[in-house]
Order: sequence, then C-alpha cells, then structure tokens
Amino acid sequence: MPKRPTFAAERPLWARGIGFVAGIDEVGRGPLAGPVAAGAVILPPGARAAGRFRWLRHVNDSKQLPPEAREELAPEIWSHAVAAGVGFISVSSVDRIGIAEASRQAMLAAIANLRVRPQHLLLDAFPLPACSLPQTPIIGGDGLSLSIACASIIAKVARDKLMDTQEAVYPGYGFLTNKGYYTPEHVQALGRLGPCLLHRRSFSPVKEMVAAISAI
Repeated sequence: MPKRPTFAAERPLWARGIGFVAGIDEVGRGPLAGPVAAGAVILPPGARAAGRFRWLRHVNDSKQLPPEAREELAPEIWSHAVAAGVGFISVSSVDRIGIAEASRQAMLAAIANLRVRPQHLLLDAFPLPACSLPQTPIIGGDGLSLSIACASIIAKVARDKLMDTQEAVYPGYGFLTNKGYYTPEHVQALGRLGPCLLHRRSFSPVKEMVAAISAI
C-alpha cells in the first residue's frame, strides 16, 4: 500500500505546547500561464483521522489526487481547520521577480491570510528566510505531513478554479483542462493564437514566441 502523509512532523510540536502549526505549500510553479498560488493550513492539535476528521484518511499530496478527490477534500479542510488561507502572485510578478521568489511571496501571502498567527511553519522543501516564524522545511513534505498536504490541496483547488474562469476570458487555449500547464494542445494553441495576458513571458516557449513577434 502506498504511503500517505501523517502527523509525524506535527506531533512533537504539539507535545511541546505548540498548537498553531501551519503547513505551507505552493502550486503552479511550472505552468506556462496563470499565477502561482500557495496554501497555509493549521489543523487542530491532536487531530486524528477518525470521527469528524475521518476525511484525513484520504488526504495526500495534491498531485497524487484526482480533481474530484481534491474538490471533495477542500471544503472539509476549510471547514475543520483552525485556520486556512490561500495567496496568489500574479503573472506579471512571476515575470518580474522570477518563479522562486514569486513562490516564496505566495507562501507569505497565504500565511498573512490566516486568521490566527502560526507558532511554527512546516514547509515543503524550501525555507522562508523573509519570515521570522520558527519553521521546518521537509523535503517531499506534501507527501509526508498532513498539514502540508492539506495546504497543497486548497491551493491547487483555488488555482484551478481561477484558471477555469479564464477559459471564457481567453478562449482557445484550453485553460479549462490544462490549467495553464504545458500540454501539446496548449503549445499548439500558443502557436496559433500567440500568447495572451495570462502567459508567463519569462517561460519557454512563450519567451521565444514573444521575441519572435517583437522581431517582426
């Protein structure tokens, strides 16, 4: 049976009286179009995958879950978390400051949107130097920590819903299905229609297409 995330990272912190442990994760680093997003989730200390939290049994890294499962779990997370928040960083900011810094800014925005201040952060792989809160980066954290996995789910669902709304605004690119990610159909549409305002000018092949258009 494949491994699923647990509270192994959270329990030692809870045992020390650190109740507000926030899992943080970002989504949307790789797409050709759309913003980068991040989620932050504080689950109740001592929570177990039983009773009203039995839905935790189905939580996993958002990339490992089908869309239907993510969409079912997201409302449970929002409803049962002590606090949850999502932050977005725009396409123009991604192009201006780079995807790594944009991802960090999205995580900071998600933390700022929590209704309570976390006492400790559990992060998927990368630390947040700009944040003074105590923090623990965990490599592969979205597949190991339930708090981080929950953060990845609400961020992914929020970003996907935003991209769904852009289908009508920028028709022809298939945002309803590709969510801005690189697919053969998306690249074909780019070649046919050219980049729209949602496309990241700093990402290939969009960067090369923009340069070619400018050279005409």
